[in-house]
Parts: sequence; C-alpha cells; structure tokens
Amino acid sequence: MNPLTLTGLCRALLRRELTVMLRSRAELANPLFFFLMVCALFPLGLGPSPQLLATMAPGILWIVALLSVLMASDSLFRSDFEDGTLEQVLLSPVSLYLIVLIKTLGHWLLTGLPLTLLAPLLALMLQMPSSGLVVLVLSLAAGSLVLSFIAAIGAALTVGLKRGGVLLSLLVLPLFVPVLIFGSAAVQRAVQGMDSVSPLALLAAMALLSLALAPLAIAGALRVSLDQ
Repeated sequence: MNPLTLTGLCRALLRRELTVMLRSRAELANPLFFFLMVCALFPLGLGPSPQLLATMAPGILWIVALLSVLMASDSLFRSDFEDGTLEQVLLSPVSLYLIVLIKTLGHWLLTGLPLTLLAPLLALMLQMPSSGLVVLVLSLAAGSLVLSFIAAIGAALTVGLKRGGVLLSLLVLPLFVPVLIFGSAAVQRAVQGMDSVSPLALLAAMALLSLALAPLAIAGALRVSLDQ
C-alpha cells in the first residue's frame, strides 16, 4: 500500500469513527458531565478553604479525569460487536492494527481531548494557581491518550461479556496508577514552582509507547474475545 493510499484510508477510517460516535452524543456527553459535576461537588464536601482546594486540585482533577475516561471506554467496541461490524472488520483485508489505532484515536478526540480542554476551567474553580494550568493541559493531553489506549485493551477483552463494566474496571485500574502518579506529580510540581519536565517526559514516553504497542494488544484481545 503506497503512502497516499494509506493516508486516504486513515482519513476515511477516522471520518467514519467520528461520524458513528457523534451519533451517540449522550454517551459522549456523559463523561464530560461526570467530570464537571464531580469536580463541582468537591468544594462543597471539602469546605470553602482556598488553600485546601488548591493543594488537592491536581489530584482531584486527575482522579476524576481518569474515572471519566474509564466511563467512556466501556462502549468503545460494544456497538460494533452487537451489530456484527467487528466480525467483518476481522475478516477485512485492512490491517486490524490500523483500524483499532484509528478507532482509539477517534475515541480520544471526542472524550479525552474535551476533558483536557475543560480541565483549566475546573482547575480555576478549585482555586488551583494559574502557574499550573499549562502543565495540567499538557499532562492530561498525554495522560488521557495513554488512559484511552489502556482502557481500549480492557474494552476489547470484555466486549463479549454482558456485564463487562465491572471486570473492565478491575482489569485497567491498576494499569492507570502510574499515569495518575506522574500526571498529578507534574501538576503539583508546577504549582509549587518546581521543574515538571521529568514527569511530563515520562508521560510523553508512555503516550508514544501506547501509540506503537497498545494497538497490537487491542487487536489480539479482540481476536480472543470473538473466538470464544
């Protein structure tokens, strides 16, 4: 396949995924509403102290973003599985690696990226200093991409189960922990005026590794799920 054909195929696959996902606007809006509502509830539960909110804001934002990505991932492959599209994808001559890569990236564009763009507004609501906003956006952009690929692996493994949401959480939450640690640490260091390059570099490395290796695991998991 020549580069021009490959580029056109990637555009067509991405356009198709975005179109299909935009038809289910309620499913796309739920993680954003969850992110907004939970972050809005923390000041009510912790009290009005700006110092306390500012101290906890990086951890709060990262934990709620993590849960929002997990919430959005359960249905990543489910509709394709239920209508038989997934079986046709496995039989098609197009590389399954490429298909799941484009599908997961499309899912991130409509879930992880909006969460990243919404985060600075919620950070200001939680009294987080503006010095940490840029690092917050950068860390969430890279971290949410990693979370999306990890969650996609779990979604592929549980796609054939009737109640796979709980099992999905049990499978992927332990793998989310390193991303959570480095992401919140980067923002916390920026807020404190310290150098946050190291945790950001680690998140960027994780994102690149996810782009390269996670589609292999997702493709293998889909084959296993459909062979059962």
